[in-house]
Amino acid sequence: MFAVTFSPEALAELDALLAEAAAGGDPEPTAMNLSTVDERGRPHSRIVLLKGTGPDGLRFFTNYTSAKGQQLATNALVALCIHWKHLREGVQVRVEGAVEELSAADSDAYFATRPRGSQIGAWASLQSQTLAARADFEARIAHYEAEFAGRDVPRPPHWGGYLVKPDLVEFWYGAKHRLHERLCYERIEGTWRVQQLYP
Repeated sequence: MFAVTFSPEALAELDALLAEAAAGGDPEPTAMNLSTVDERGRPHSRIVLLKGTGPDGLRFFTNYTSAKGQQLATNALVALCIHWKHLREGVQVRVEGAVEELSAADSDAYFATRPRGSQIGAWASLQSQTLAARADFEARIAHYEAEFAGRDVPRPPHWGGYLVKPDLVEFWYGAKHRLHERLCYERIEGTWRVQQLYP
């Protein structure tokens, strides 16, 4: 069982913003930039989807053997950024913290909700590896479609979830003339502290 690590006030604000962005018609309200660092100290960024929030942190899912998975195995510290350009005057949420793998049961439960095509893709894709020809990927898709024909697709052992345990959460609210409002929550020695920042 995960311990409570998320500031209750920051979590409530994040959940409210996610709901507001979804209600406002944002086509991808849960899209977030995930930044990782490899063994050379080189940063990498990509967009992933936020798949859950709670007192224990933020959840996303991916291939554990992908480039990002290997980077997370080397360095568990990450940074996230969600940007809703058309929400109010523009809103960003920045999160920094460490990740840990979710339990197999949690990953199984989420995997079961995915469209079947995405489930097959999780088996077929050698994520981040070189692909000589698209036909090779399509052949792998056909192979796994045949293998799992007529039955549920199980979760691949190399695919699952991560939990981001925040130690910093910043809310950035856009304003005219770049006079933005910034509110930063930071966990220091187990205690969450909040302060305003200059824009």
